[in-house]
Amino acid sequence: MDDGRETRDKGEDMAILFKNGKVIIGNGEVIEKGTVVVDGNLVKFVGPVKKYPPSKKDTVFDISGKTVLPGLIDAHIHICVDGSPDPITSLLKDSVPQIALKAADHARRTLEAGVTTVRDMGGKDYIDIAIRDGIESGILQGPRMLCSGKPVCMTGGHGWQFGREANGMDEVRAAVREQLKAGADLIKLMATGGIMTKGVEPGSTQFTLEELIAGVEEARKAGRRTATHAQGTEGIKNALWAGINSIEHGFFLDDEAIELILEMKAFVVPTLCAPYHIIKAGVRRGVPAFAVEKSKLVMKSHWQSVKKAHKARIPIAMGTDAGTPFNRHGENLKEMELLVRIGFTPMEAIVATTKTASEVLGLEKKIGTLEKGKLADLVIIDGDPLENIGVLQHKEKIMAIMKEGRFYKCEL
Repeated sequence: MDDGRETRDKGEDMAILFKNGKVIIGNGEVIEKGTVVVDGNLVKFVGPVKKYPPSKKDTVFDISGKTVLPGLIDAHIHICVDGSPDPITSLLKDSVPQIALKAADHARRTLEAGVTTVRDMGGKDYIDIAIRDGIESGILQGPRMLCSGKPVCMTGGHGWQFGREANGMDEVRAAVREQLKAGADLIKLMATGGIMTKGVEPGSTQFTLEELIAGVEEARKAGRRTATHAQGTEGIKNALWAGINSIEHGFFLDDEAIELILEMKAFVVPTLCAPYHIIKAGVRRGVPAFAVEKSKLVMKSHWQSVKKAHKARIPIAMGTDAGTPFNRHGENLKEMELLVRIGFTPMEAIVATTKTASEVLGLEKKIGTLEKGKLADLVIIDGDPLENIGVLQHKEKIMAIMKEGRFYKCEL
C-alpha cells in the first residue's frame, strides 16, 4: 500500500538527512517540520519528516529549532576589489599577485558567510576567471562563480580603470569577443556613469543604444547573458531596448523604465549596500569625497526606485556590489536586511537571494531552491530568518554550509 513515503533499494548508498527543522524551499514555500535528504552532490528528497524514514546507513542530523535554506546567491560582486576606503586606488596600486591573493581570501570569506554562488561583475586582468577555475578544480575554497571578465566601457567611462575601453559598434563587438575568448560566463556593458569613477556622473548616459545593441548581439550569439551597469534613466532604457538581461543598480527608474523592464522580462539587481556603506563610513573613514557626495545625491532616488520596482512585481535579485568601500566580502547578507528595510518581507528577501538570483544567472535548473534533483547547496541557521532576517549576518548562527553535497562547515 502506497502511503506517500519515499522508498529505496536495499543496496542503496548512505545518504545525509537533515530532519525536524524548518525548511525554506526558496520559492516562498515553507515546511515547518521537514526533512532534506542529500545523496552525493544532489538533493534527493524534500518534504515532511514522516515521508522519509531514515535507514541504518544514513547519517542523520536532527535540526530541531533550526532553519535550512538553499545556498544563498549574491548576483553582483567584485572579487578583485577589496572593500577598502578607496578600493579603486588599491586595485591600481596592487600587483597582480597581490590582487589574486586578496581575491582568493575574498572567495573563502564569501563561502563562510553561507553564500554558495556569486556572479562577478568585473575583475582585473581576468583574475576573477582564474579564481573561478581554481574553485572549480578544488585548489581554492569559495562559492560557485560566474564571471564577466573585464567590464566593457567607453573610453574614460565608468570602470575604465580595470575595464576594456571601446568606442563604436565594431570596437564593442571586438571587446565582447575578447571577454568570451578569455572564458567569461556573461558580458557586462557600462551604460551610464557611476559613483566610484571620478569625473563621471551616475545619471549620465555613456554607451549609445547602437553600441549596447552590438554588445548584446555578440554575447547572444555565443549563448551568453548580459548585464549592464545602469544608473541613469536614459541609459537604463537604452540597455533595455538593446535586449539586456539585467539592470544593475537602477538608481533612477521612471514609469516608462518600469514598464520596459516588465515588457523585456529583465531583472533588477539593486545593490543597496554600495551607497549605504559609502555614506555610513564617509570621508572621516577615508572614502573619497567625490564618492560620498555622489552617493548622498542618489541614495533617496535609489531606494524609491527599488520600492517602485518591487511594487510593480519586477523580479529583483539580491546583489551587493561587494568590494566597494566598506562593503566587504563575507558580509554580503547585509543586503537582505536593507531589502527588508525598504518594504520586502523576510520571505521576499530570501526568494530574491535564492530563486530569483538563480534565474538571473540562468542556473535555476541547478540551484536556487531545495528540490529533488538540484545540486545540494544549503545553509542551516540556528534561528528563524523569517522572524529576524538579521540572524543570517551572524556567523556563529550558521551551523552548516554545504555546496554540492560537501560540508564546508558543520557544527550540528
